Amino acid sequence: MNIGSNQTDEQLDRGALAALYEETFRNIDEGTIIEGRVVALSKDRVVVDIGYKSEGIILADQFSNEELQALKLGDKLKVYIEEREDAEGNLILSKEKADKMKVWEELEKAFKEEKTVEGRILSRIKGGMMVDIGVKAFLPGSQIDLHPVRDLDGLVGKSFPLKVIKINQRRGNVVVSRRVLLEESRDKKRQTTLSTLKDGQLIQGTVKNITDYGAFIDLGGIDGLLHITDMSWGRVNHPSELFMVGDKVEVMVLKYDRDSGRISLGLKQKGSDPWTHVATKYPVSSRIRGRVVSLTDYGAFVELEPGVEGLVHVSEMSWSHDVRYPSRMVSVGDQVEAAVLNVDPASRKISLGMKQVAPNPWDTVAEKHQVGSRIEGRVKSLTDFGAFIGLDEGIDGLIHISDMSWTKHIKHPAELFKKGQKVEAVVLRIDKEKERLSLGYKQLTRDPWEEEIPNRYKPGTEVTGKAIKITDFGVFVELEGGVEGLIHISEAGLGPQARLEEKFKVQAEITAKILKVDRGERKIALSLREQQLDSERKQIDEYQAAQGEVDQSLGRSAKKTEKSPGSNSEET
Repeated sequence: MNIGSNQTDEQLDRGALAALYEETFRNIDEGTIIEGRVVALSKDRVVVDIGYKSEGIILADQFSNEELQALKLGDKLKVYIEEREDAEGNLILSKEKADKMKVWEELEKAFKEEKTVEGRILSRIKGGMMVDIGVKAFLPGSQIDLHPVRDLDGLVGKSFPLKVIKINQRRGNVVVSRRVLLEESRDKKRQTTLSTLKDGQLIQGTVKNITDYGAFIDLGGIDGLLHITDMSWGRVNHPSELFMVGDKVEVMVLKYDRDSGRISLGLKQKGSDPWTHVATKYPVSSRIRGRVVSLTDYGAFVELEPGVEGLVHVSEMSWSHDVRYPSRMVSVGDQVEAAVLNVDPASRKISLGMKQVAPNPWDTVAEKHQVGSRIEGRVKSLTDFGAFIGLDEGIDGLIHISDMSWTKHIKHPAELFKKGQKVEAVVLRIDKEKERLSLGYKQLTRDPWEEEIPNRYKPGTEVTGKAIKITDFGVFVELEGGVEGLIHISEAGLGPQARLEEKFKVQAEITAKILKVDRGERKIALSLREQQLDSERKQIDEYQAAQGEVDQSLGRSAKKTEKSPGSNSEET
C-alpha cells in the first residue's frame, strides 16, 4: 500500500511540473496587455514576471518618483508587450502604453455610457483649450461655458468635470465639452425652480448681468429681471450703485408669466412703502433736514429718508430773484434745511422751500420803504427789459426800461447802467404776495412833459434835430434836450413810390415843423411836408413882394403919360 501511494504522489508532482512547464510556453502576442508580478527592482529597471519562460523588463523612467518609492516586490501591474524577446531573451514591456490603453478603454466606456470625466486645462490653443483627461483632449471654445468666456488664460491649470462628445482612438482624437454638463445642470435647476415659483415668493439669486435699466438675476437655471424702478423706493441712478455681478441677493417674485417664461422681480417690495405715512410724518409748514441727492436746471432733489425725496424749486431757494442755477446755491451731498410747502402722496411729490427757513425780507420792506421814497442799491443784473437793483434787505427791485428816462428812447439798460454800479431810485410799487418791487429812475427828476416841453415846443414852430431811427411808418428825430419827435411817413413829403431810407439817413440833420404836442401820450408830431410848404410859401411871398414893387412903379409911370394934361398924341 505504501509503495503504491508513493507512486501516485510522484505521478501527481510530475503532472504539476509538466503543467507549469507548458504554461511557460503559453501564447503571448506582441501588442497585448497582460497582468504581471514585480519580481525585482533596480535603479534603472523593474523586472516583471508574466508567466513566460523569461521575465519582462520595464524601464524605470516610465514610473514617477512617487510610484517607484511605493512599488514593492510582489505588486501586480498591467503591462503592454512591446517585443516578445530582445537579444538577451528578455521580454520588453511598457507601463505607459498599458496605462494609455487602459485610459482609452475607460474613455470609450464613458463616451458610450455618457459619464463625466475629470479634466485639467493645460493650455490655450487655436479655437479652444487643450485638456488632460489621461490623454490630451480638445475643449472647443464654444463648449467651455454657457456664455462666451473673456479670459481664457485664467482657466489654465483649473480642473472641471467634462463630457466626451467625440472619440477616435485610432487617430488619438478626443473632443470634450463642459457646456453640455452645465446645460444639463441648468435644465434640472430650471425645472425645479419653475415647479415651485409663484408670485410674491422670496427667492435667493445671483446677479448675472447688469444693464442701464436693471439687473438680471439667476434664480437657478432661469433668469429674472430686477428693473431699476423696483430696486429701491428711493432714487437709483444706475443699478451698479447697488449691485455687482456675482452678488447674492434675495428678491421677491412680482410676476411670473408661464406662457412667455418672463419673471419680474422686486427688491424694494420686501419692505413697506415709505410714502404711506409721508403726509403725517412731514406735514405742511414743518421743517426738515435732508441731503441733496440730485441737481437739475429747475431745482434740487433732497432725500428726507431712504425712498422719500422732495424738490426745492430754484424759485424757492432764495428771496432774491437772481438765482437761476441751483448749482450756485447747493451741491450734491450737501445737508440742507427746508420747509415743507406741499405734500402729494398720490403723485409721490413733496415741495420744499429753503428760503422759508430764513426771515422773509418782504415782511419788513413795505414798512421800511414807502411808495415814493428813495432808495439806494447796486445793479445786480441787466436784462432786455430792465435792471435789477440789489437792496440791503437781500431782495431785488426792478427798474423797468420804460421808467429810465422821460424823454429818451432807451433801447437797452446798458445805455445808462453798468453791473455793480451804485444807483438811486424811487419806489413805485410794492407787491408782497408776488414778491415784486418796482423802482423808477426817471422819477428822480420832474416830468418835463408837464410844463417844460409844452412851453418849449409850440405847434407851428420849426425845430432842428438828428434822425436817430428810421422805421416803416416814420422817422424819429432827437430834438434839443433829448426829446424825441416823430415825422410820420404821411408828413415826410415823399412821392408815391419813394421810401424813407432813400431820403433820410441816421444822424442826418432835419428841420421840421411841430404839428402837435401830446402831453398825455408824451409825443411830438413833426412834419417835413408842412415845413417845406411853409418854406415854399415864404419864398413865393418874398418873390411876390419883390415883383409887386416893380409893377406899381411902372404902372404909375404909364398912367402919368396917358393922363398928363395938355398932352397930344398927334404932337407926340
